Order: sequence, then C-alpha cells, then structure tokens
Amino acid sequence: MVKVKMFEGVQRDPQPAQQLPPMDREAFYKVVDSRRSVRIYAEDAVPAEVIARCIEAAQKAPNSSNLQCWEVHQVVTPVLKQRLVQACLGQPAASTAPELFVFVARPDLWRRNNGWTLKALEQRGDAPERAFQYFRKITKIAYTQGAFAWVKRIWFFIRGIGKATPREPVGWSDMRVWAHKSTALAASHFMLAMRAEGFDTCPMEGMDSRRVKRLLGLPRRAEVNMVISAGRRTEKGVYGPRFRFPIDTFFKKA
Repeated sequence: MVKVKMFEGVQRDPQPAQQLPPMDREAFYKVVDSRRSVRIYAEDAVPAEVIARCIEAAQKAPNSSNLQCWEVHQVVTPVLKQRLVQACLGQPAASTAPELFVFVARPDLWRRNNGWTLKALEQRGDAPERAFQYFRKITKIAYTQGAFAWVKRIWFFIRGIGKATPREPVGWSDMRVWAHKSTALAASHFMLAMRAEGFDTCPMEGMDSRRVKRLLGLPRRAEVNMVISAGRRTEKGVYGPRFRFPIDTFFKKA
C-alpha cells in the first residue's frame, strides 16, 4: 500500500484567515437567481469574446484530481448544427438557439492528462514532492481499471474493515460516474458565466446521445454529459415561475 503524504505536514495550529479582496455578494446571487432554463431564444448572436470567457470559466471549475477529463464542443457548422437539433429531439431550446455546446465526459483521457500534469509540475521547478507522488503513484492506483479493478475491489474491502478507505472508482462504470461529476461542474460554471454576461442557457439531457457522439466523431468511451444551448431569452422563453421543493427536503444536518 502506498503511503499518502498529501496531507502530512499541514499546520494544525489555529491560523488567521487569509485576507482576500471583498466579493460582490449581491451580484453573485443576482446571477444565480436570474439564471433560468430558456426554451425559446431571440436571434441575437453570442459574441465570440463572451463565449471565450465562459469557456475559461468552465475550465476553472473544481474537478477530481485536477485531471480535467472533459471536452466542450461548440457546434457551428450549419449541417452539423441541424443534425444536433434533430438529435436533441427538435426541442425549442435547441432549434431556436443561436449557439449549441456539447459537454463531453472523457474518462478515457485520464492517463494522458495525468502525464500533462506531471510535465507541468516538472516545468514549475518548485512543486513539492508530495505532488509528484500523487500523480506518479496515487492517480495510477485510483484510476487504473481493467484486471487491476478486481485487485482494488478486494484490497479496498479488506483495508476498509479497519480504516477509512476510498472505495471508488473501481471498474469502468465508476470511472464514467467520476468523469460526469467533473463535467457537470464545468457545465454549471459555464451557465453561470453566460448569465453573468447577460445571456441565457438551457442544459438538455433529452437527446439521442449515440447520434450526438457520431456527429462529433467521439470515441467509444467518450460520454455526452449534456447539450447546452445559449442566447438571449424571449418573453416566452421561460416556462413559468421557478419551482423548487422546500429546503428541508434536501438540506440535512447530521
């Protein structure tokens, strides 16, 4: 068993909070409160510079091991865009949208991205040894599957009897869940950024994912997380007032 040093050497004495620039709290909640899933868009185009900033915001989303195993495909070719609309079942959120983006989970790219991370750490020159240990050893144990998944399944079960043990991902199904979590976080950042820029979005899961994969030329183990349309809403673009269940139905204290 590899001994994890990532959390060793942390100062446990009380420390003062780091002083950061003050945030505009009201502006943030205004963005959150005004974000709605828009089904009918105006014809206004989304400027390229706005899209670029929103993609950068998506890339800054938190993600597992910072391996960033996702892709965003902006579909701009008219023929492909029409095929994507059809794959989204022709729903107005797709057919009226000036822009369409496909967020793709790529668990199959973890090894490549792990290698990129190690190269970046080496180029920094001042990365701590525990960071190298994590990406040279820990990630390989965590994310290597195949026959090794059965070894991990037994190993984690036995180890977990006596101490806290990470149980996932074990097997490719867990890797799919792992990648979709991070991709969804990136998608959320993207939609909030669009709203902050004055534009609207709609995340769509109602689609033929096989057709979407085919039109984008994605490999077998790439997975469509969601299609997101973007543009400016019309007066009829939002279907009714927002409805959410009471807070106590999902917020619990243990």
